[in-house]
Amino acid sequence: MTKNIFIASAEPYTGKSVIAFGMINMLLAKTQKVGYFKPIIAQDDPNKKDEHVEAMLDYFSLPVNYEDAFAFTRQEMLHQSEDSGGIINTIISKYKKLEDNYDFTVIEGSDFLGEGTAFEFESNALMAKNLGAPVLIVVSGKNKTASQLFKSAINIYRNFLLRDVQVLGVVANMVNPEEADRIKQALSNQLPAELLIAVIPTETGLQSPTMKEITLALGGEVLFGTELLDNQVDNFVTGAMMLPNFLRHIKDNLLIVTPGDRGDIIIGALQANLSANYPKIAGIVLTAGSLPDEPIIKLIEGLQTIIPIIAVPKGTFETTTTIGGIHSKITIENKKKIALAIELFEKYVDIKALDDKIITFSYQGITPHMFQYQLVKWAKRDKKHIVLPEGNDERILKAVEKLITQDIVDITLLGDPTEITNSIKRLGLNLDSNSIKIHNPAHSAHYGDYVNTLHELRKNKNVNLEMARDMMTDVSYFGTMMVYKGDADGMVSGAVHTTQHTIRPALQFVKTKPGVSVVSSIFFMCLPERVAIFGDCAVNPNPTAQQLAEIAISSAESSAKFGIEPRIAMLSYSSGTSGEGEDVERVREATAIVKARHPELKIEGPIQYDAAVDPLVGKQKLPGSEVAGRASVLIFPDLNTGNNTYKAVQRETGALAIGPMLQGLNKPINDLSRGCTVDDIFNTVVITAIQCQDI
Repeated sequence: MTKNIFIASAEPYTGKSVIAFGMINMLLAKTQKVGYFKPIIAQDDPNKKDEHVEAMLDYFSLPVNYEDAFAFTRQEMLHQSEDSGGIINTIISKYKKLEDNYDFTVIEGSDFLGEGTAFEFESNALMAKNLGAPVLIVVSGKNKTASQLFKSAINIYRNFLLRDVQVLGVVANMVNPEEADRIKQALSNQLPAELLIAVIPTETGLQSPTMKEITLALGGEVLFGTELLDNQVDNFVTGAMMLPNFLRHIKDNLLIVTPGDRGDIIIGALQANLSANYPKIAGIVLTAGSLPDEPIIKLIEGLQTIIPIIAVPKGTFETTTTIGGIHSKITIENKKKIALAIELFEKYVDIKALDDKIITFSYQGITPHMFQYQLVKWAKRDKKHIVLPEGNDERILKAVEKLITQDIVDITLLGDPTEITNSIKRLGLNLDSNSIKIHNPAHSAHYGDYVNTLHELRKNKNVNLEMARDMMTDVSYFGTMMVYKGDADGMVSGAVHTTQHTIRPALQFVKTKPGVSVVSSIFFMCLPERVAIFGDCAVNPNPTAQQLAEIAISSAESSAKFGIEPRIAMLSYSSGTSGEGEDVERVREATAIVKARHPELKIEGPIQYDAAVDPLVGKQKLPGSEVAGRASVLIFPDLNTGNNTYKAVQRETGALAIGPMLQGLNKPINDLSRGCTVDDIFNTVVITAIQCQDI
């Protein structure tokens, strides 16, 4: 039975981390128990953790202690190189402690830095063989011809075979995009048909260092722009020319290297970064230990947006040489690069073929990671168009960057185009304004049509044409009308506006679905080992029995749509027939209504929270129940109980709460909390896109 895989290379800087991140993400979509082990780490400073291992454990919240994720530092291994038997025994011992606790373990080979690479290759082959791990080989195409890459891949493959190590596949990474198809065909022709062959083109977003990496490599001092040190540097230029000529050399994500006394270049670069006519500047490096004159410093300090400016003691030539030699790493701080690595893996590696080779187990149920993985996958299968009325909110823009980067949805932002474009630049986002649509409602080509439509829809409610004009300048009304008219598929708002402000237009003219009289909401509560649905925690203060029944039915439909088997618990302070009182009777009546309308649904009520979710308590209080102890859909009797409970569970357990997702409307419109995070917005847009797929 295959329970592990060894990701190996025979040279440095092959981008194995892309494969490691992608593999773990793929596995977590199928099982909750995934381990990670890197036998030999390149830890230079004993007081600092290995950045790659730390990023891997942190990003996926893997339940592996840092000290258990490796056996040796590279220095320790080289000191013990004469005792290869002892090294392997220690590695096997540490690995076995992990293996028993996980369904699958991803093992990542060493990095081949410095001397001793021949010994490292032998060690990797020996480790894979002794750990019983099939190997996925990664070779680099960077600075290689197609012929050189091809020969390198074949040689490494043969070397593993000579050592009786099973090879599952070969991944050629960082390949010239123009050569990718030819290289894949050549490898497929020469290697056995059963091998997985993947070719991943060079991706600038992974190769380019950040300003933080450049600062560390140069030993620089940050003078300005500390908050934007995550800016990615795709190009760099020496600012030694006259300003007009220098401006002609500005490209996207440019780093400018110039002496500190070139105030004209510094101010010109800062102004170009603010200009809508020039690409984004990543940062400035001031060389030779010289700093700008005091008036220039004063001017910079007064700017609203300041890109990173760092000072270094070395000269311009030595500085640019160092920058050119930086190999960017995927670290714990750079979630964008991790997301991009996973995206590349999913795009260019045949996941189904790899899955067929390694997955020999199945997990019953759905874990939070599986759920989130599936959400994005479902949203991508039928790409939808979402309008976000609060276009200038920083959290909205950061979420949009993630959504566009992963190509999940099309986006329209509402607001002033100039302000939004300036905010994108100020935040240092890699978000091309051409990849999204931006509408100022009052100046939109749709404005007149939307005004007339609103007037027709609401004139019976005493809304005259002038009132309709005024209402349609409101972003919530404009966004809702976009959805109503089919110019967008769904809307997400509420980061700035109240719930009432967000959903009032929808209630006025989008209206509820046939047979539904109440709009309600649910949260997807991603608990440590399962996903549960909580409803209604955001809309209805004191629902009647009929409304509670409708909330339960809508929630069950949503549950099934999102891959969670609905087992409905109608919550109360009493379980079964033990309690009496008006509130209990209301829940009991609602349960009866659901059973009469949908006898196929599994439902229990009234039932207490502990009896609904704890198998032991559920068995004791309601023996024989299909729901007690196993509830997946929990319906709260009122908004006070529901809202406080979801927040208490979220805060006390660290659960991710996705939502609220509104139910019952004819078109998908969802409300955010004003305290929402970037991830909250991202997830809400994704579930809105999935809702749109049924419309």
